Amino acid sequence: MLGGLQAVLRKAEAHATEKKIDPNALLQARLFPDMFPLLRQVQVASDFAKSVSARLAGVEVPKLDDNEQTFADLQVRIEAVLAFMRGLDVEQFADAAQREIITQAGTPKEKRFSGQSYLFNYGLPHFFFHTTTAYAILRHNGVEIGKKDYIGTY
Repeated sequence: MLGGLQAVLRKAEAHATEKKIDPNALLQARLFPDMFPLLRQVQVASDFAKSVSARLAGVEVPKLDDNEQTFADLQVRIEAVLAFMRGLDVEQFADAAQREIITQAGTPKEKRFSGQSYLFNYGLPHFFFHTTTAYAILRHNGVEIGKKDYIGTY
């Protein structure tokens, strides 16, 4: 899915160039005023990819600065997350389904999950929400993308 997100962002940047649109207009576009803009949607989607993978592998979640401003910056961010994920060894996930995962998602109240519950009921839904919203923002703004772009290669 991150590969699909990379491809969609490349198409968005090319669209902005071709149509002489300020790239920031797309990067700051939202579906509704109370929703995150495209740039933040990509940051959050990549955060979920790295944090879910790290927690299930039993390693520390890598920190990213959230200082991206351009399409190129977002590509670098996604590449960093993909590199981190590729560096995880399959053996690190041996007991992931039963591993206790504790989060404090923006609140002082902690949530406790089994690894399986964390993945299926928390991590994946959030990841898909933000990748889908990034896609929807771009499609809504005229970027010629379709389902194959969203799905990416697998």
